[in-house]
Amino acid sequence: MKFIGHLDVMRYFQKVMRRADVDIRYSEGFSPHQIMSFASPLGVGMESRGEYVDIEVLSTDSSKEMLRRINEVIGEEMEALSYRRLPDDAANAMSIVAAADYAVRFREEYAPADWDAFTEGLAEFLARTEITVIKKTKKGEREMNIRPMIYELKANEDRTVWMKIATGSAANLKPDAVLRAYFESRGETMVEFALLTTRMEVYADKGTEGSPDFVTLEQFGEDIE
Repeated sequence: MKFIGHLDVMRYFQKVMRRADVDIRYSEGFSPHQIMSFASPLGVGMESRGEYVDIEVLSTDSSKEMLRRINEVIGEEMEALSYRRLPDDAANAMSIVAAADYAVRFREEYAPADWDAFTEGLAEFLARTEITVIKKTKKGEREMNIRPMIYELKANEDRTVWMKIATGSAANLKPDAVLRAYFESRGETMVEFALLTTRMEVYADKGTEGSPDFVTLEQFGEDIE
């Protein structure tokens, strides 16, 4: 399922809304469509445990009942975990996404042989004030300091690399870019397609510049009784 593109996932959820008899609002005009938007479209090839979808409804039952109806018609490998009402003045989720948690594993044949040294070096790597990478753009290549976009970086005992990095319209960093830069700092090259990446959670930032205060998007809503 991780190879299904974002637009196909959106079309799939539109069908789920109809099958679950969600009283979703439609746009006006010649070609009406469901008012639905994903907080941060997921890249092809990436798994996820924490995606958010904004919808507008004309009426609704309780959160418990809506989850039951949605999960009765949703396909295998997908599950709706939460259905919450947002305040009337809530911003669109896509506009407030600022960071995300990722759990990254190596394919068995590409895992670093010196795992202990590899993980110990992550702290030193994160302690740098600058981590420069070459970013390709339509106008060519340019150097970019990605260090301000890395908020957490550590290795777990299960040989998973955990990171919290900038995600969204203001700044967006890919997990593989972080580890590719780390490999290069070790004088090595990371093999393409070496990683298995899962997005675990998505956050907004309620802090100030230089002092982030990350909160999950779910915290902006409340359950409907």
